[in-house]
Amino acid sequence: MTIREMSALDIDTVAALEAEIFSMPWSAQGFADTLHREDVLFLVAYEEEKLLGYAGVYCTLDEGEITNVAVEQTARRCGIGRALMETLIRALADRGIFRIVLEVRASNEPAIRLYEQTGFSVAGTRKNFYEKPTEDAYVMVREPIVPTGAAAALSLQ
Repeated sequence: MTIREMSALDIDTVAALEAEIFSMPWSAQGFADTLHREDVLFLVAYEEEKLLGYAGVYCTLDEGEITNVAVEQTARRCGIGRALMETLIRALADRGIFRIVLEVRASNEPAIRLYEQTGFSVAGTRKNFYEKPTEDAYVMVREPIVPTGAAAALSLQ
């Protein structure tokens, strides 16, 4: 599997996968409009010529907001989502961004587990955030790890 930055050549394939997975998908034009922006990073995961998944994030100052994470239906539970998330987290750290937020459907237990495994925790709930169907969203946050107590004293030496 190869993970790389999304290019204009990926837009139609990514938009097709988006339409298969989400009830209110981004259009190809929506991806095209954001792809050229310097404050946006989208990654794609391929196995040979097959798109397995993608993830995207908006960057604002020192915070990232994950907008999309998707894995092709037959490729789920194979570590692709985790690889995309870990690569995205490292790319954001390289940009000096360590606080990352996202929203996830409250019923999407596999995604919630993935986010928890990559360091996110639930910070709150947005009532009726999603449509088709109407559903609450959990706001999840990944904060930088700040040493406290003895660990803080050691890091200052």
